[in-house]
Amino acid sequence: MQRSLVSAIIASHTTEPAREGEICKVRVDFAFANDITAAPAVAAFGEMGADRVFAPERCAVLPDHFTPNKDIASAEQTKKGRVFALAQGIRYWEVGRVGVEHAFLPEQGLILPGDIIIGADSHTCTGGALGALASGVGSSDLAAVWALGETWMKVPQTVRVDFTGGRPGWITGKDMILALLGRIGVQGARYMALEFGGDTLTELPMDDRFTIANMAVECGAKTGLFVPDETTLRYARSRAARPFTPVYPDADAVYARKEVFDVASMEPMVAAPHSPDNVKTARECDGTPIDQVFIGSCTNGRLSDIEHAAKILEGRNVAPNVRCIVIPASYEVYNAALEKGYIATFAKAGAVVCTPTCGPCLGGHMGILAKGERCVSTSNRNFVGRMGHPGSEVYLASPFVAAASAITGRITDPRDVADPAFFAAFTGGNRE
Repeated sequence: MQRSLVSAIIASHTTEPAREGEICKVRVDFAFANDITAAPAVAAFGEMGADRVFAPERCAVLPDHFTPNKDIASAEQTKKGRVFALAQGIRYWEVGRVGVEHAFLPEQGLILPGDIIIGADSHTCTGGALGALASGVGSSDLAAVWALGETWMKVPQTVRVDFTGGRPGWITGKDMILALLGRIGVQGARYMALEFGGDTLTELPMDDRFTIANMAVECGAKTGLFVPDETTLRYARSRAARPFTPVYPDADAVYARKEVFDVASMEPMVAAPHSPDNVKTARECDGTPIDQVFIGSCTNGRLSDIEHAAKILEGRNVAPNVRCIVIPASYEVYNAALEKGYIATFAKAGAVVCTPTCGPCLGGHMGILAKGERCVSTSNRNFVGRMGHPGSEVYLASPFVAAASAITGRITDPRDVADPAFFAAFTGGNRE
């Protein structure tokens, strides 16, 4: 059939031919909203005349953007989702037990290979790291999925992206996706799927795959998917909350085009203001003074991300005029970081560690920027005003770059604060 991975998944969820460019009605495996998008979804659900969700165990509301509630408005907003979730019997996790949705749901085994996942958030595509078709929609569309358990979906064309060569320890998933963005731009895959492959991925840990899939939407893509391999299946089997069936592209799959990257020659990358595709090497940005570092988000708030930052900061101090904010993406990550001593490392270095939340990523709370301030952020967007004042600037980078920059007070290539032997531990499959 010459199907790409995304076409094959759609075909497995519909009775229709599922040819590229056609609109199909597909079954949905899991559907969720957050504390921002749940309230309008709940309102739309009622306006549709819907009474019960299609399957409570396959629906969820997660309070993550403005929680713990930052003000009265966010408290009222969050309450609407909570009340609906409790009334419907759908999955809901309270503060202290939840996390940033795109990190938390895979941890819970609720996003699995071969799934179709719908979330009322643009970075739902993160789930594609597990070989799922995960895509963001508006709150009204999400409400319809909650009611019906299905949705309409146009079968997209696919861009195949292959990463090849041995990966140096200082190169992470963040550098790899920024390299792609620098080449194809923010509209380079508009309403297409990105299918990731190549020999580099055989030893690429799940955390890096989640980072890459997370930023597929920054390329304009509907979704970004990794072809399931043993790393995928090992992660999924250890966490799965329900049975799953992996789906694979055909051996003769046809792609709209192919992009190939030599990871062995990659440099640590930075996306300069005000677009994720304004990509430069860290050394090209060297010397740019900063006011804040943010390490966290659904892009880079997982345990390996926290580890990278902590190892760079160990025995060192955050620059006197820099705020360094670290936010683990979930309580699983937070507790693991606590057990491993990373939280203590941050505290000793002069950084602050906050409860799992999106917080500063969207300019919500816990790290708002003032006019003229610059931040190195491990998040996914650096649009004008994204993290605060329209006159502020955000530079996107890996936790290695972010932590190195926190030490020097300026954007810094991590190789300028740590020698090659340091990075050897993070090469290939050694990084978890």
